[in-house]
Amino acid sequence: MKVKKIPLRTCVVTKESLPKGELLRVVRTPEGNVLVDTTGKQNGRGAYIKKDLAVLEQAKKSKILEKRLECTIEESVYEQIKNEIEK
Repeated sequence: MKVKKIPLRTCVVTKESLPKGELLRVVRTPEGNVLVDTTGKQNGRGAYIKKDLAVLEQAKKSKILEKRLECTIEESVYEQIKNEIEK
């Protein structure tokens, strides 16, 4: 029987390659909105972040998500990410 391949993605903060399920995708849509992509299928430029509050704080401080998505990110988006991590 064939073993199903687990897709790996890289966290933009820690640079770790982890299974897609352990990461959270943040996407900038073609319209310019930034949102948390829970499905992993949203159109737009995406960046993955590890589901860890310490990593989120580090991303906020270094503004790495803003650099990767090439736009400014409002505080409400960081709150959405925090809520998704705490689930």
